[in-house]
Amino acid sequence: MSTPKPFKILGIQQIAIGGTDKQRLKSLWVDIFGLQVKSTFVSERENVDEDICALGSGPTAVEVDLMQPLDIDKKPAVHATPLNHVGLWVDDLAKAVEWMTANGVRFAPGGIRKGAAGFDICFIHPKANDEFPIGGEGVLIELVQAPAEVVAALS
Repeated sequence: MSTPKPFKILGIQQIAIGGTDKQRLKSLWVDIFGLQVKSTFVSERENVDEDICALGSGPTAVEVDLMQPLDIDKKPAVHATPLNHVGLWVDDLAKAVEWMTANGVRFAPGGIRKGAAGFDICFIHPKANDEFPIGGEGVLIELVQAPAEVVAALS
């Protein structure tokens, strides 16, 4: 890794938790912990029915996504442990992906795209391979383009 990083990881953007019954997840995260449901996202392509909750407030709030599959027999299986993931705010997602790829980081298929909360996202694959020897070591990691107010608050 000879070139300097042209990006900065700013903080945790989200924690995503999947289960077969979103209501059971809400019993803990909303009813017991007191998180607020901000919105809902449903996507047949992603096989997900997701409640987007907030932990904290302002630009440093952490999103907690409670996910259940639309069809338990289809992929992606958002209720299976491998799709539970951590999201990290990045100040320049495109530069981060370019630099990380050049330095051997393996990304999951799909490239940079709009995520459930409306931010550009991409995923670091949980497993490395011969071509890309750096992966998430068993953890799916979502990189999320931080909006200007988050960059200002966390830089």
